[in-house]
Amino acid sequence: MNLLLDTHTFLWFVNDNPKLSDRLKDLIEDTNNVSYLSIASLWEMSIKFNLGKLTLDPNYEEFVEREVTTSTVRLLNIELEHLRINSTLPFHHRDPFDRLIIAQSIAEEIPIVSVDSAFDKYSVALIN
Repeated sequence: MNLLLDTHTFLWFVNDNPKLSDRLKDLIEDTNNVSYLSIASLWEMSIKFNLGKLTLDPNYEEFVEREVTTSTVRLLNIELEHLRINSTLPFHHRDPFDRLIIAQSIAEEIPIVSVDSAFDKYSVALIN
């Protein structure tokens, strides 16, 4: 199964945060599944890191190198179709990163792994 990790889900996973349920952790670790991380999540993390709202050890660049490029998580690029769908989404939720992840989920038909209730307002497959 393909999985699209929300930003916080990815961060909880790589940091072994107990907020991530064992069930979700097992899904991500299951080698029969393919976990994707949106480029939008990397963009979101870089902004939050620069604003001091997110701590990454030791810094953004090394965190990405260690946790993204050497992990089994695949990056999901932003395509024109994702932006087209994003432009048609209702404004139930104003977070631009989440909205782009929603659009990617719709376009690629990949469920989002997230406990964020904001995703509930959209017609996307969720695993929470």
